[in-house]
Amino acid sequence: MTDIPSVKAEGLADIVPSGALRVAVAVGPAASAFWTTRDPSTGKPHGVTVDLAKAAADKLHVPLQLVEYQSSDEIAAASDKDVWDLSFMPADVKREAFVDQGPAYVAYMSGYLVRAGSDIRSVADVDRAGMRVGCIEGTSTSRTVEKSLKQARLKKFVKPEEAAELIGKGELDALAMGMGALEDLSRKLPGTKVLDEVIQSTGVVVVVPKGKAAAKVWAAHFMGEAKADGTVRRALDGNGFNADKVAP
Repeated sequence: MTDIPSVKAEGLADIVPSGALRVAVAVGPAASAFWTTRDPSTGKPHGVTVDLAKAAADKLHVPLQLVEYQSSDEIAAASDKDVWDLSFMPADVKREAFVDQGPAYVAYMSGYLVRAGSDIRSVADVDRAGMRVGCIEGTSTSRTVEKSLKQARLKKFVKPEEAAELIGKGELDALAMGMGALEDLSRKLPGTKVLDEVIQSTGVVVVVPKGKAAAKVWAAHFMGEAKADGTVRRALDGNGFNADKVAP
């Protein structure tokens, strides 16, 4: 595969108007191919999307600046404020009004984590009267769960850390998030269990703010090359997601 086309000065200004590549990332309590977590020693976000952000900045030969958010919807909502240039998020129809979506780099599946001691064994068991279900506000998973639940009580959390704390205390019966984040969270919360069933499946895509033509083209080239040359595979493996498959 040929290398990413060189960027002319006027095109570079469209991609990095501030001179640095500002990449928006979602920071939460558990890591996945999309979610970042804080490095305990530095307090800075680290994870798959951070590694991809570094690779993108290196390709452009510009500094990297991470811009932190609590959900992918927050990132999309800030797209017209000239505060970020590039990001990654699960593909979602609602966000197409705010961002231009490029190729996916990995499949993103969502499910449920159930509290320690729960009698929940399947997704059907979750939707019962008296069940307390949590999700993260501003995520495609939250919209899927809201549409599917008929009897359980749903609580949306702006801060993912609050949801993680409550299910760890047994004050939530189930928490809906991406499978990778739930597996990571389950390792930190003894007794909790991730259900096998998938409640939503989509791809995590590269995105740019709406209307940035040169940036959209460059981002698509970057992601195609990152998948082909092993950058995506290394980012997944380096963060413990060896079982996640690179999107075709």
